[in-house]
Amino acid sequence: MNRRVSHLIAGWRTGLPRPVLILQAGNALNYFGYGLVLPFEIIYLHQIRGFSTSIAGLVLAATAGTAAIAAPPTGGLLDRYSAKAILVAGLLASALGYAGFAYVDSPWQAFACSIVSGAGIGAAGTANRTLTIRLVKREQRTAAFALNRVSGNFGIGSGATVAGFIVAFAQRLSSFQTLYIFDAVTYAAFALIVLAAVPSPRAETVTATDANGTGFRAVARDRLFLTMIGANIVLVVVGHTFFSNILPPFAKTHTPLGPAAIGIIVLVNTSFVVIAQIPAVRVVARMRRTHAFAAASALFAVRLLAILPATLIHTELAATSLLAGVAIVFAIGECVHTNVLGPLVADMAPAHLLGRYLSLYSLTFTISLALGPAIGGFLLQTSPDAIWWGGALAAVLAGAVLLRLGGRIPDPLRQAQSRLASAPEAA
Repeated sequence: MNRRVSHLIAGWRTGLPRPVLILQAGNALNYFGYGLVLPFEIIYLHQIRGFSTSIAGLVLAATAGTAAIAAPPTGGLLDRYSAKAILVAGLLASALGYAGFAYVDSPWQAFACSIVSGAGIGAAGTANRTLTIRLVKREQRTAAFALNRVSGNFGIGSGATVAGFIVAFAQRLSSFQTLYIFDAVTYAAFALIVLAAVPSPRAETVTATDANGTGFRAVARDRLFLTMIGANIVLVVVGHTFFSNILPPFAKTHTPLGPAAIGIIVLVNTSFVVIAQIPAVRVVARMRRTHAFAAASALFAVRLLAILPATLIHTELAATSLLAGVAIVFAIGECVHTNVLGPLVADMAPAHLLGRYLSLYSLTFTISLALGPAIGGFLLQTSPDAIWWGGALAAVLAGAVLLRLGGRIPDPLRQAQSRLASAPEAA
């Protein structure tokens, strides 16, 4: 028994430096606040503020759309200036925007708050990842991205669970206002943690004879990278955003689930990610990166289709059990997907373009957070079932594109096998 416990604990060791651990602790606090509002944003804007579901979806899309617009220029700044300073500025902007959401009573006000919070998210998300990469060694990148996912999912899961019970107990305006204000406080608290306890490593600079070699035109010429990013946007939309933003209002309308059950399902998903993400680093390390992408897309497709039977179930316990199982399989897909995607982007990036490449990595999520609520909010009104079978088809197609990339993308496993094969010849 002691050996099993020791083996389990060993699987959780990351070897990451103390500043990264502090950074991810602050990240967990911040995501706890975000988790308070995430499952109920459309519900709040539609049922409490009286917006249509399509308008509510567009408000969420505006947040992510602004974050997407902010990410590329942030990447350029990060290749020259302090990632720590940009992270703090982004967090404070998001705090202001989410505090404003508590008091909106017309769509234009909601869109204004979306723009402010989205600009902060775009800057902070890219700066956070860049700061993390600069604080770790190359071989620690996968563990760093995995720990980032653990902190985020732990925060979102615990926040969503707390919010589910708050909303179930008192589904009124003041309850939702409290959630948004506390979310804003966590952004500000994270900024203070970064200021007080995280160092500021210098950006790597380069002198190039060709000016195109140091700007976004250099990134645009990397067609392989852009293809990989495009296919992964599809996977994030159907495998992450549909679950987080669209499943809660879909389940509330088309299944017997109430707010507390929705919070529990989000908790199941995020708890499984928290438990499995870091041990999954070792599992994914034994897979080719293209095979891992294909496996994640297959898991997403199967579980998107598995949501549909919940509409035929008439008891809350049975429907909750089914969707909890769906949440676990989504979590497995997320673990595989994110353990490959983040380190791959960092490996494909030249050191002096790291901020720009990671800004496009951030776009993978921010564009998805814009497309997911916009598409899902529209389909909730017109053809709700199409969200799930259409998403499954999109996941399969994206997985096929990534699988065809084959040996053209950097892959530590393939490189290690090549070194082993060439060793006897060298001898």
